[in-house]
Amino acid sequence: YSNWGIMFAKDEFMPPERARQLNPVTLAFVGDAVYSLYVRERLVLKGDYKTGTLQKLASASVSARGQSALCEKLLPLFTEEEADIFRRGRNAKKPTRAKNAAVGEYNRSTGLEAVIGYLYLTGQYQRIDSLLKEEDEN
Repeated sequence: YSNWGIMFAKDEFMPPERARQLNPVTLAFVGDAVYSLYVRERLVLKGDYKTGTLQKLASASVSARGQSALCEKLLPLFTEEEADIFRRGRNAKKPTRAKNAAVGEYNRSTGLEAVIGYLYLTGQYQRIDSLLKEEDEN
């Protein structure tokens, strides 16, 4: 669905070494926005929904519970580097607590967001797309 190269056209990317040095919660901050936009774009491209319906559908995926479920599908697909970033994000001390999800779900969703943030900052848009297309398999 997504055309990340056009949508996020940038001339400069963060070197992977620098991105790995960022706090994983910072990576998750970026990854949360990227994932949210991906889900919203996918929903708009799939059908002509009213905005209330779009919000409800997006919330099911863009939530700690939804992202944690997606992690189950993605973990076996992660590269060694992505798995390391995921673990760092999952285990990082977070400034906020889980509101509508179990702590484990919240931690896994932060790990997933950290991976997406890392891939985005390093310009690996095709990789983001190939991972997130797994969600469409639902």
